[in-house]
Amino acid sequence: MTSSEIRTTFLDFFASKGHAIVPSAPLVIKDDPTLMFTNAGMNPFKDVFIGARPAQHPRIADTQKCLRVSGKHNDLEEVGIDTYHHTLFEMLGNWSFGDYFKQEAIDWAWELLTEVYGLNPEQLYVTVFGGDAGDGLAADEEARGMWLKHVAADRILNGSKKDNFWEMGETGPCGPCSEIHIDLRPASERAAQPGADLVNADHPQVIEIWNLVFMQFQRKADGSLVPLPAQHVDTGMGFERLVRAIEGKSSNYDTDVFKPYLDTLTALSGHVYGQTERIDIAFRVIADHIRAVAFAIADGQLPASGGAGYVIRRILRRAVRYGYSDLGFREPFMTHLVPVMQEAMGEAFPELHQQGALVAQVIAEEESAFLRTLESGLKRLDVAMAEAKDGVVSGARAFELYDTFGFPLDLTALICRENGLSVDEAGFGEEMAQQKARSRAASAQKVGDWVELAQGQSDRFIGYTVFGATCAVLRHREVETPKGRLVQVVLEGTPFYPEGGGQVGDQGFLTFGEERIAVVNTTKETGVILHHLAAAPSTWTTTVLAEIDVQRRRASAENHSATHLMHHALREVLGTHVEQRGSLVHPGGLRFDFSHFQKISPEEWTAIEAKVRALIAEALPLQVHENMSVEAAKAMGAMALFGEKYGDSVRVIQFGPSIELCGGTHVENTQQLGTFILLNESSVAAGVRRVEALAGEAAMTYLLEQRQAYAEVLAEAKNPDAAAVIRDLRSELSELQKKVDELNRAQAGNLKGELLESAVHVGPYTVIAAKVALDAASAKDLVFQLKDAHPASVIALAMEADGKAQLHLGVGQEALAHVNAGQWVRELGSFIQGGGGGQAFYASAGGKNPAGIPDLLKAFHEKIAACVA
Repeated sequence: MTSSEIRTTFLDFFASKGHAIVPSAPLVIKDDPTLMFTNAGMNPFKDVFIGARPAQHPRIADTQKCLRVSGKHNDLEEVGIDTYHHTLFEMLGNWSFGDYFKQEAIDWAWELLTEVYGLNPEQLYVTVFGGDAGDGLAADEEARGMWLKHVAADRILNGSKKDNFWEMGETGPCGPCSEIHIDLRPASERAAQPGADLVNADHPQVIEIWNLVFMQFQRKADGSLVPLPAQHVDTGMGFERLVRAIEGKSSNYDTDVFKPYLDTLTALSGHVYGQTERIDIAFRVIADHIRAVAFAIADGQLPASGGAGYVIRRILRRAVRYGYSDLGFREPFMTHLVPVMQEAMGEAFPELHQQGALVAQVIAEEESAFLRTLESGLKRLDVAMAEAKDGVVSGARAFELYDTFGFPLDLTALICRENGLSVDEAGFGEEMAQQKARSRAASAQKVGDWVELAQGQSDRFIGYTVFGATCAVLRHREVETPKGRLVQVVLEGTPFYPEGGGQVGDQGFLTFGEERIAVVNTTKETGVILHHLAAAPSTWTTTVLAEIDVQRRRASAENHSATHLMHHALREVLGTHVEQRGSLVHPGGLRFDFSHFQKISPEEWTAIEAKVRALIAEALPLQVHENMSVEAAKAMGAMALFGEKYGDSVRVIQFGPSIELCGGTHVENTQQLGTFILLNESSVAAGVRRVEALAGEAAMTYLLEQRQAYAEVLAEAKNPDAAAVIRDLRSELSELQKKVDELNRAQAGNLKGELLESAVHVGPYTVIAAKVALDAASAKDLVFQLKDAHPASVIALAMEADGKAQLHLGVGQEALAHVNAGQWVRELGSFIQGGGGGQAFYASAGGKNPAGIPDLLKAFHEKIAACVA
């Protein structure tokens, strides 16, 4: 049975048990501030478990893409070192929302594993919750009794709260769980020692494959447990581990899940998996990481310098670094694994085919950029080694190499050992701990329990046409964040639009009796609309008057409608390959990211603006198509947002030829936009461009400001033809620059004679070393004049300008046998707290410490003396 067949068999089995089969949710989390990525199979159903929305089906099964890179679940730096941890993994799951409970979950799990997949029952062990005195919970004897139908008593083990009591977080739904473990050791080892001794003991061949969670409690903020109104089942089985067990392999990487990637890497690199541990680790890292990176990009998360994008960039760079240092790659190679992934997983995950071109392009560009960064990192490591005191590179320098250039500690330590140095690993650990502490502090928040006031629908938005309403207060809670305390309030039927679909959340006021309190933001968390208040009312009332900031909403709606029109214009002008990759709509303007592989030309820019303005002038009315099926919406040409997950029914917004799936707010007629202005365009990632634009009130404000600025220019120029004044000023500036250049050359000419007079002869060399007052170009030109005219010369010119230092080294032809400027400049640059490079005959360095110039020149003379000693 192949891995694809194993996946299909799981879904077919639970379909036969009355489960609805649903597609995997995107890897990127949109409406849960506690998570960046889906890291467990239950994440897409979290809002169902907490009661924020009803389940679409009482029984569901799926295979969910998950990503774990930190925390208790995984450490990125360990992935690939062993043979069973991963960043990206599939979680096969079956779910019951208030339907069946323990008996069916246990019976079906045993039936599937032993009768359908054919696993040997003698190799299976199960664990049950053994109770916890602190929570006042007894052992789960109910589950034990159910397992006894299938498993001998000595194969049913009690587990601790840590291993067998599952919790969503510090608060929320939770309950006991039953884990199924398999002993994959050879028969001789199983006979020598019972597998029961090795369950949950981190043995690489005795592993958990399935966890059956029985959600029966709610954990409150004070730590207490209360029963849930309905009991649920949440199971998760690691797909990669299951395939390993069925195929009888000793490592996940030996299965057909990973073999295609390993085979391709062999073809690309010439190395063979399974012969050398160092090469094997590199193969495993790359085979694992390509899956994480490709899925993240396909689901809408592009590599970036912060947030979730930085996590993806880190994963990609770790793989590239292993390919560079261990497999010898000097050109992009990860991008060649994208077709392999499409072939292996594209049937189960069609987004790999739909977004394949973008995924390959982004990965190729990121690889190229990081390969250049690696070269820079090696130069920075040279500087760090030159700065080493007592033969030890500081932990701070080693951490800088890790954090900025992607150099893990073991690589830095290896290169240092090759140069007779060591690394302060304790100092590195301290730097790492401080960074993690800063990261935790920046995102830490303490969430209080909900104070329930009433029951009702917590996700109902009525604000498309209603801007103020009297609403029931359902519940409220306090949240402590690094920025201070907030109060979150949930209403039934709110006019406040929650942040989503690129549009910012509404602001406004809630009036409790006579007390009016500002709403500073509106968001959505696992389906629940949250109104963020800067302070709590003195008295909580059962109803409030909810009023949005109408002018702010109107401005956001104008820019949102303009975004739709612009998207249509971009596709008409640039081509139908243009697809949205992200957006931000706010009262002050709009930002739109889209797929395109080159800069927009001036002609295209003009055409895009013209098309949007033409659509505005047509006075196209807003047409809203509610509760359409996704298939019907796409059939009418509706564009879907990149990386969004849609339900069974969707809302479609249409302005004439512009048709998009959208839940945001819009103008009633395009004529309300007034005008449209493109402000700028840039690149944000490989194959992704960004435009910023204005419409409606924001555009009119901008035009008025521009008119005022232009009036000030005319007044200052004292000439109605401001362009002519600017041309004249540029001409004058050019002439002045020519005169400055002439003066610099004259100064350098005078300085040349002075330097030759001050030159000293050391052995066969003519040595010139001085601090000079020249610009960089003149200093470089002077170095070349001196070395070319005097073949035995070695020159060091240092300068100070704007609080920074520069060094220029030159070596005459006859001195090249003993002096290499490119090597010397790295060591000498450390005196000015900088670095540089170049060739043997000329090199330069820049630094931030001009005070180090005297020591630099002294060290230069000492190196010359050492050459002739």
